[in-house]
Amino acid sequence: MSGPLLDLANLTVRRGQRPVVDDVSLTISPGECVGLIGPNGAGKTTLMRAALGLIAHHGRSNLADMPARTRARAAAWLPQAREIAWGLDVETLVTLGRLPHDSRAGSASARAVSAALSRMGLGNFRQRRATELSGGEQARALIARALAQEAPLLIADEPTAGLDPAAQLSTMQVFEDLAADGHAVLVSLHDLTLAARHCTRLLLLDQGRLVADGLPTEVLCPENLARSFHLKAEILHTPHGPLLHPLGVLP
Repeated sequence: MSGPLLDLANLTVRRGQRPVVDDVSLTISPGECVGLIGPNGAGKTTLMRAALGLIAHHGRSNLADMPARTRARAAAWLPQAREIAWGLDVETLVTLGRLPHDSRAGSASARAVSAALSRMGLGNFRQRRATELSGGEQARALIARALAQEAPLLIADEPTAGLDPAAQLSTMQVFEDLAADGHAVLVSLHDLTLAARHCTRLLLLDQGRLVADGLPTEVLCPENLARSFHLKAEILHTPHGPLLHPLGVLP
């Protein structure tokens, strides 16, 4: 797939007369780990779903224009909702990520599944029933399923929510490593420190509009934090990366 892995032009989603996503244009290229941030109700999930062609929209998305099977090979989708309805073992669950690919490529699928399990620290969980895992373990298994898809682009909606701090850091490191390997990641986050530390670029969405797009230190400036999050904060630069230190809530 040449050019940007995600290309949106004037993407708009309306509920009645109200725009939930309002005229958003952006591109994401290989090598980028892009954080999508914004307050609750900013339109982050809606933007991701529209980009994938999962909901009606105006404007253009290169992914939405693709046939379903082609799109599944081009982009892996990790939704915010985490529901494992069937009592599959973890290895079988992760293998479902291979469905968009040629079923005859057995050895390639096995390698992809093993690599995904290893990346998410689930190598010893292969035969465990997925529905018997803890909530955090189930979340990691679903991330592994998305990784096994081996799509050039991963779109993940709040994948670190509910994970313990170590799992949050390791998950974001996996995404950072994917980008370093030439993939691209679009990940929505509420933890602004995780976003600042692990993303090469941040997109700030506020009331459906893209109000900032740039390096984390540029986007997480006092003006943007005050305007979009009503937050007074400062960025502390540490040997391990930037740390967002909230100071108070603004009216």
